[in-house]
Amino acid sequence: MLARLAVTAQYACAMSTPIRLIVNPSAGGGKAGRVLADVLVALDGHGLQVRSELTRDLAHARELAREACLAGETVVCLSGDGMIGAVADVLREFPGALLGVLPGGRGNDLARVLGIPADPVEACAIVATGFSRKLDLGEIDGKAFVGIASVGFDSEANRIANEAPAWLGGLVYAYGALRALLFWRPARFQIELDPPGELHSFTGYSVGAANSKTYGGGMRAAPDALLDDGLLDVPVLESVSKLGFLTKILPKVFRGTHVREPSVKVFRAREIAISADRPFTMYADGDPIGELPLRVRAIGGAVRVLVPTDGSGADAFLATGLASDAAAAER
Repeated sequence: MLARLAVTAQYACAMSTPIRLIVNPSAGGGKAGRVLADVLVALDGHGLQVRSELTRDLAHARELAREACLAGETVVCLSGDGMIGAVADVLREFPGALLGVLPGGRGNDLARVLGIPADPVEACAIVATGFSRKLDLGEIDGKAFVGIASVGFDSEANRIANEAPAWLGGLVYAYGALRALLFWRPARFQIELDPPGELHSFTGYSVGAANSKTYGGGMRAAPDALLDDGLLDVPVLESVSKLGFLTKILPKVFRGTHVREPSVKVFRAREIAISADRPFTMYADGDPIGELPLRVRAIGGAVRVLVPTDGSGADAFLATGLASDAAAAER
């Protein structure tokens, strides 16, 4: 178990740079596109200079984020976590780059953990007046993610959720898990912590690599994960009957109490190597990111993100205290 060291890494900010609002209009079953006009009005009401761009795909989002950074703009995402992760992947290349998050997807787990309001119009106030905090990222094969990467049973659940009808909304992830359970058969996994390091082999459901606490629209898969400790929490679900999964795991994961079950173990590492006895696609922030075997690592303090000034979401961070740096020192 690796120790966590407290540091001071929160800064008062008042937005002074132009905003590049990058929008995935199809996120959340079209939610982001529908609220865009109201979001632009709200940002204008906060006195912000905004240019909005609609994305075609993740590659286009990356391109727009790079253009914005080169132009000295603050990047704000109105989207789901998948696009936020892709944009953050670009921003880490630019020291001092700042990320704003407006929840526009179905799960919106990063916004939830940061304490950002679920209403994207209300969340515009965080863009205007929020604090800047350092945010770790996870990385797989050179691609970054903001939340949780997982594989095994979760691979099937994610695939089904991504193909589900939009009207299910946030229930899509529970739907995906229930559908995946029907045909699930346990797999043999091996994980290696901080290679070359401690090896663990088990038969069971899944392996997670968690930069953040939640995924799947509020499932607290890694309730003790922190966004600024430079580490990944690694929850694994070993063999349990399907009835046990339905009664002891799935209902408890929304509160994070599933980690008390004997079939659940949580490790912690800066890097983890994962393999299995059959092929699996790993998903991160709801999107496919790689095929086993692979390695996942934490990138400490990779980007800065805007968070609420009222302390909402403070339990997602190890760092404590406020610095009095002026906004110009951060932007």
